[in-house]
Amino acid sequence: MGEKSLQKRRYILETAKKVFMEKGYKNVTMKDIVEACQISRGGLYLYFGSTEEIFLEVLQLETQETDDVFSDNIAEDATASDILMLFLKEQKKELLGKKDNLTIATYEFCFSGEMANKDSVLKKKFDSAVKILEKLIETGVENGEFFCEDCRATARNVMFVLEGLKIAAQTIGITAKTVDEELMYILQGLGIDE
Repeated sequence: MGEKSLQKRRYILETAKKVFMEKGYKNVTMKDIVEACQISRGGLYLYFGSTEEIFLEVLQLETQETDDVFSDNIAEDATASDILMLFLKEQKKELLGKKDNLTIATYEFCFSGEMANKDSVLKKKFDSAVKILEKLIETGVENGEFFCEDCRATARNVMFVLEGLKIAAQTIGITAKTVDEELMYILQGLGIDE
């Protein structure tokens, strides 16, 4: 694919992301994306065959962008505690930015019939985050920053709390105070009093 084609593909994905953020997953059609991108139907089908294909690539792009932003904000001499605090700060931003994310669209996608026989996008993302957190917690324990007897279980628990907060943010609503209380509970569980 040439540079111009790569730029067009990226433009379609970025525009489609906005459509998914606004409408969720189940209400988006190829026509919606065509109209938002202001391209022909054939032009869209040249790059993508379905909303499912587009959404999966949007999720992949979103994960890559989030990882890049997170990595760019980590100082070279950052401790495990510094990295954990940055991670939790980014999670808080996402939790409180109800409309500026793909949470609803992602849940709709995972509950749609199209996901019946596939590995769950959420499960892969969850498992990956657990592995990263586990390594981070292990490093913090080795450096004397954290206290933790079971790093894997703790990492899994942190992700369950964050996932629950994501659902609550979209359904019953949460406040910054609630998020802070839950994040403080996580930190206290690791022996950090911030």
